[in-house]
Amino acid sequence: MQTAIAPAVGAYWNWRGYSIYYVRAGERRGDSHRDGLANRPPLLLVHGFGASTDHWRKNVAGLSADFEVWAIDLLGFGRSQKPDIVYSGDLWRDQLHDFIIEVIRRPVVLAGNSLGGYASLCVAAQRSQSAAGLVLLNCAGAFTETAQTTQPNLVQQWLGDIVRSLLLQPLPSFLLFQYVRQKSVIRKTLEKVYLDRSAVTDQLVEDIYRPSCDPGAPAVFAAVFKSPRGEKNDVLLSQMQCPLLMLWGEGDPWMNARSRGARFRQHYPNLTEHYLNAGHCPHDEVPEQVNALIKDWVLGIGEDAMMG
Repeated sequence: MQTAIAPAVGAYWNWRGYSIYYVRAGERRGDSHRDGLANRPPLLLVHGFGASTDHWRKNVAGLSADFEVWAIDLLGFGRSQKPDIVYSGDLWRDQLHDFIIEVIRRPVVLAGNSLGGYASLCVAAQRSQSAAGLVLLNCAGAFTETAQTTQPNLVQQWLGDIVRSLLLQPLPSFLLFQYVRQKSVIRKTLEKVYLDRSAVTDQLVEDIYRPSCDPGAPAVFAAVFKSPRGEKNDVLLSQMQCPLLMLWGEGDPWMNARSRGARFRQHYPNLTEHYLNAGHCPHDEVPEQVNALIKDWVLGIGEDAMMG
C-alpha cells in the first residue's frame, strides 16, 4: 500500500492574462560554487494530458532533497485557467519558456510525461536557451512517415474521419467528456495504463477528476480534436542540442515503447535510455526508480559540463 504524499505548496503566475498554477520545492543550487552545487540546474516537471502537478507529487518529494524542483499546470489543465482557445504544442512551448525566463530565471532540465514530454521537447528544440537538459517519459508526438510506411486502411481512415467530425460538434464532445470524467471510468482507464494497479489510488483518481469539474474543462477536452498538428518529433530532434534522457514504461498499452525508443535514437543517437517495468506513467508508478535515474543523470551532465 503506497503512502499518501501531501501536495507541495503552490502559487499562481499570470501569463498572457491567464492564471497558471505551479509548485516549487527544494533549495536553489548554484548561487555559490562550493560542493559543486553550481552544476545542479533546477528541474521543471511537466504533466501529460488530463493530469496536473499532482501527478508529480512523489517526484517533487523525492527529488527536492537534491534539486530545486518546479512543476507546472499547463494552460487548460489542473488548477490553471481553462479558456476556450486553440491549444497546441506551440502554445505550451511558449508558456513553459516564459515561465522559465520570468519565474525560474535560469535554464532548467525539463522532464515531461506524454503530452508534457512533447511540449518539453518543443522547448528544448525551439527555445534552447531555456533548456539545460531534457528528460522524456513515454513521450507523445508523431514522426514523419517514411516512404516505406504501409498504405493506410481506407475504411479505418474513413471511420476515423467520421468520429473526429462528430467530436468536433459541441453536443457529442460534451457527452463524451461527461462519460470519460466519471471516477469509475478514470479508474478503469488508469488500471489499463498502469502495470501496478495498487498505484491507482483513490487520491490519484481524485487528482484527475477534480480539474474536470472546473469551468471551461469541457471546452478544453473538445479543443484537443481541433488542435493544429504540431511539428514532428524528428524535426524537433534535428533542432535540439541539449543532453537527452529517455525513460520508458515498457508496459505502456498506448505505445510500443521499444519501437518508439528506436525512432528517437535514430534521430538523436547521443541519448541515454532506460526501459522500466511500468506503464504509461513510470514517474508515478515506479517513482523511486525514476527519481534515482533522473538524479544520477542530471548530476552526470553537471560533471560533464565542469570537465568540458
